[in-house]
Amino acid sequence: MAVTNSRQKARLERRRGRVRGALARAAKGRPRLSVFRSSKQIYAQVIDDANGHTVATASSLEKDLRGTLKTGADIAAAVAVGKLVAERAKVAGVSAVIFDRGGYIFHGRVKALADAARESGLEF
Repeated sequence: MAVTNSRQKARLERRRGRVRGALARAAKGRPRLSVFRSSKQIYAQVIDDANGHTVATASSLEKDLRGTLKTGADIAAAVAVGKLVAERAKVAGVSAVIFDRGGYIFHGRVKALADAARESGLEF
């Protein structure tokens, strides 16, 4: 969805601010597992908002995943990315996060990524 004018852009920014504010209040110091999905790929990152840095990342574009996945835009790719980001977060010392679905409906690829991260040991 392309934002065409400044009024729409302002509404989008306010909505993002409300969502991030609610997550920050509910987080209680936990890092945030943020998901972005495009029509061709899926990305996830664990962000420590208190210190302002990224703890762990994973995406369907990584070399080790590209060889095993049929495409970066299906549920299998989301499951693989979820497992990978959970493993990297555990190595970085993060065991509990708050899930930021990025404005997407908790369904399909987003849900598959979240379930795979939970099964791999992340708590949220």
